[in-house]
Amino acid sequence: MIKQNCRDAAPGVPLEEENQMNQGNILDNDNKHDVFEWDSLGDITGGRGELGEDMPVLVYRLLLFTLLDVLSKAHGREQANDYFRKAGYLAGSEFARNTLDLSVEFKEFVTNLQSSLETLKIGVLHTESYDPDNGSIVLTVEKDLDCSGLKNTSETVCNYDEGFISGILEAYTGQKYLVSEVDCWANGDKLCRFNGAVVG
Repeated sequence: MIKQNCRDAAPGVPLEEENQMNQGNILDNDNKHDVFEWDSLGDITGGRGELGEDMPVLVYRLLLFTLLDVLSKAHGREQANDYFRKAGYLAGSEFARNTLDLSVEFKEFVTNLQSSLETLKIGVLHTESYDPDNGSIVLTVEKDLDCSGLKNTSETVCNYDEGFISGILEAYTGQKYLVSEVDCWANGDKLCRFNGAVVG
């Protein structure tokens, strides 16, 4: 005989109702899982053992692009891109606060950021211009994790990176940034170029 249901059922509670109760618990505002914390990334070195901390870009892009596909189908492409920017912003803020020295002068901060992004194989960062008076900045990223090697679709696609950079800049400067990608591998360039401007 095949066992149809492998659960410790709550006495007298139908499976569908129990699932709804459990879903409610998961989505409860007091649940720890609905707020990102740096520690939630876990002990990657200890947990992965001999597999190490690295993985192929193929796996990263498979996660990224399938997630974008699902969000686009559920909410439309524009909203999905906005979700990616917001996720990137959160990641950039947390990355800056947890891995970078935010107390150093701008030049040293950029040098440290460049080194971190290259060490983590995210990309090769360069500062094309920076105006200390108004905070405007133009950055380029070569060999970008998200898009280098993509076919030309005449569009910019690095929405996550827009958010990531804005989160880093805000964490360092204390000012809110709007970051827009103006050049991308996917629109025919061999690097990504981002304009950053202080807003508000």
